[in-house]
Amino acid sequence: MNFTGAHILSINQFQREDVDRVFSVADKMEPYALRKRVTRVLEGAILGNMFFEASTRTRVSFGSAFNLLGGEVRETAGFENSALVKGESLQDTARVLSGFSDVICMRHPEAGSVADFAAASRVPVLNGGDGANEHPTQALLDLYTIRKEMSDKGRDIDGLSVAMIGDLRHGRTVHSLSKLLLLYNDIRVVLISPKELTLPDSIIESMRAAGVDVTVSHELTQSIADVDIAYSTRIQEERFSSKQEADLYRGKFRLNQAIYTQYCQPNTVIMHPLPRDSRKDANELDSDLDDNPNLAIFRQTDNGVLVRMALFALVLDVADKVDDFSHDVHWYNSRQSPSNS
Repeated sequence: MNFTGAHILSINQFQREDVDRVFSVADKMEPYALRKRVTRVLEGAILGNMFFEASTRTRVSFGSAFNLLGGEVRETAGFENSALVKGESLQDTARVLSGFSDVICMRHPEAGSVADFAAASRVPVLNGGDGANEHPTQALLDLYTIRKEMSDKGRDIDGLSVAMIGDLRHGRTVHSLSKLLLLYNDIRVVLISPKELTLPDSIIESMRAAGVDVTVSHELTQSIADVDIAYSTRIQEERFSSKQEADLYRGKFRLNQAIYTQYCQPNTVIMHPLPRDSRKDANELDSDLDDNPNLAIFRQTDNGVLVRMALFALVLDVADKVDDFSHDVHWYNSRQSPSNS
């Protein structure tokens, strides 16, 4: 892929060498994310952060990543705070906002909407999640986390065994991660969900066609007995017709320390794209796992900043110039490496 000026809309754009390039640049961003160094390589550049669906981590992560490269961020959050509520089309919004920005990150509740927006934009657009369709930067940060976690155990991504748990029908993070795993060898995936919330058939078929060993299960404990990664997700209430319908599935696949100890391998890495639903009727990833050293959910969020910094640097063609515009920090900093957090 030629990253310069490119839209990042789908995992389908990536080949394995493209992922390797993103990860290589992300590795070099760690001193800046940890505030050991400051770079102003994007000084004067503006990110338009357009989030028309609820977000905490993704929105702030994109903004922080751009700030850490020296750029500025302008945000719109929610339909009610945008001209869309007045009837403006996505295409008109794209034409306007791309005149104010050097790059745009967008989240929208409708599948395919970010691609439609990008088609009318004059600047690169990064997909921050389009409905139940895809979340490509989340998949990249997830795989980057998996690579780092496996490396600490002397392993690689090839030969990986992953359990994906929860609402796989609506979960755009698992849709994108499933597609990304197609680029690797000897992958085994166990899909654990209620029957009504299984991964879309089209994705399962593409995985099997690529040689991925796919098992579909509707039972948790026995299915997580021999996996490297347990990737839990929440019930996507906002994709259901009502809260009552979502409640039918909430809390069906809870992972806690007792279940982990009894059924998982001692080094199984626990992941979740967040937010995890900690309400009593859900609690898909119990807080009693918080002291488990294999819980990687907060390392995932740290890694998200690195990956998004890398994507901005590549798309705006400054990946090889970051260090040239850097200097030491001058303030107190208590941060530790993400690998130690």
